[in-house]
Amino acid sequence: MLKISCMRMSELANKGIISDESGRNFGKVADVSFICDTGELMNVIVKEPTQMAHEMQLQQDEQGRLLIPFSAIKSVGDFVIVSEKEIF
Repeated sequence: MLKISCMRMSELANKGIISDESGRNFGKVADVSFICDTGELMNVIVKEPTQMAHEMQLQQDEQGRLLIPFSAIKSVGDFVIVSEKEIF
């Protein structure tokens, strides 16, 4: 599991989401979803999804926003790097 030390959601918001395998751009981080009872992070909610993100048929929430499982995140820096293999 990815450990993010001392990072606020405001620092994560608007970062580009990039695949570590192909360098594909998925869009930007809009928000995260979590389980209220445990605080477990579940998904990154994608804003401004790219055409490629739509073509990958990512999971969607009840509002139709694309979701990337938090477990797919490999690192966070200037970008949020995700593993495409872990998305599905």
